[in-house]
Amino acid sequence: MDTRDEGHLKLELEIGMKNGCCAELAFEHQPETLAIQDAVKLLLQGLHEDVNREGIKKTPFRVAKALREGTRGYKQKVKDYVQSALFPEAGLDEGVGLAGGVGGLVVVRDLDHYSYCESCLLPFHFKCHIGYVPSGQRVLGLSKFSRVTDVFAKRLQDPQRLAHDICSALQHWVKPDGVAVVLECSHIHFPSLDLDSLDSSSHRGFVKLLVSSGSGVFEDESSSLWSEFLSFLMFKGVKTQALCRNGGPVKEWCPSVKSSSKFSPKQDPEMVSAVVSILKSLGEDPLRKELIATPSRYLKWMMNFQRANLDMKLNGFNSAKVNGEVKEKRLHCELNIPFWSMCEHHLLPFYGVVHIGYFCAEGSNPKTIGSSLIQSVVHFYGFKLQVQERMTRQIAETLSPLVGGDVIVVAEAGHTCMISRGIEKFGSSTATIAVLGRFSNDNSSRAVFLDKIHTTNALKTDS
Repeated sequence: MDTRDEGHLKLELEIGMKNGCCAELAFEHQPETLAIQDAVKLLLQGLHEDVNREGIKKTPFRVAKALREGTRGYKQKVKDYVQSALFPEAGLDEGVGLAGGVGGLVVVRDLDHYSYCESCLLPFHFKCHIGYVPSGQRVLGLSKFSRVTDVFAKRLQDPQRLAHDICSALQHWVKPDGVAVVLECSHIHFPSLDLDSLDSSSHRGFVKLLVSSGSGVFEDESSSLWSEFLSFLMFKGVKTQALCRNGGPVKEWCPSVKSSSKFSPKQDPEMVSAVVSILKSLGEDPLRKELIATPSRYLKWMMNFQRANLDMKLNGFNSAKVNGEVKEKRLHCELNIPFWSMCEHHLLPFYGVVHIGYFCAEGSNPKTIGSSLIQSVVHFYGFKLQVQERMTRQIAETLSPLVGGDVIVVAEAGHTCMISRGIEKFGSSTATIAVLGRFSNDNSSRAVFLDKIHTTNALKTDS
């Protein structure tokens, strides 16, 4: 914090004291926010980035804001949401029944949330399904199930503990006859950076995990009530056969724990200390056994995107030649090339596929350029702090002289910054396009290429 910031902070405190109270500091001046910003600046410098570069100058603050919003659950209390939302509702006249109302099963499905993985500090998405049997002639307002889920989701979490936390809280504060919780969790895979395996086989999508927790009449997962609850989930396409049962063993699911990549850069102790500082600023104990290895795992992810990692993959690209000028050219396509990248604005991953089209001479062999060379270009620009628009343009500009100038590049990606911040737009995706040469003014060529993307993906879906 520079002298100007310190002076502003002191002025705010003095104004608060003069008014007879200690004024609440603005978010940007709170000690936790400042500590996280300092830590993020150090991490960016460790990645050999210029912290004053226009694209990332405000990144430390954006990261601090996202992390503190994403862990606000530590300061929230379930009772604040539940106590005012318990409504009287008459139930069946006698005992526990299987009809609606109090005494009957109530199921709330498809609550979309995200949490931060305590093993690697990356966000993961989950769908929460809750069933409960009300008692005491009262029911909980439906929106409060999502509120309660959010209290525990907005912490550093493990899926099984998260399910238990939600279940236990509802049982304690609502006091029903029983609660059942099922979570469908999705965690982004760690990309492989082994230089000899940068192909589609290393793009494995997501790690999926289905966990459950039950209390009261749902403690026995072999009961008829559990079966009925799961039936309601099956109606929505939930693959309940993959469920890790309540209390049963759950395999380690975080890819950072299971990763066996040979790429394992040496870690800077100052960068490790910076991540420890972030954990403390979020209100966590870095010495908690589940968090001891978290700084190292988080840095392992970040170092994937260090500037110089893949420079050698571009060696020799300029030596590729197009075999002369001919009158007739045909469209060649390289579709669904996977990529990984990290948003330079929030230091959160985005991932997806790149489609590339270019014209090559009729009768010539498109292997003159080669799929592996094109994949290397995509990986080279992907494994950086990036924005999708720039990455798309850079891929097109690099390939253009290699293919005779006519090239079209389309990138489709999901951005975790779209789900793990205030906007929380689950399921959204972004497409960007760059065109050079003939594709710039030939609408029919662009249309043919885009139709090939559609046709190829449609065939994949049907199969």
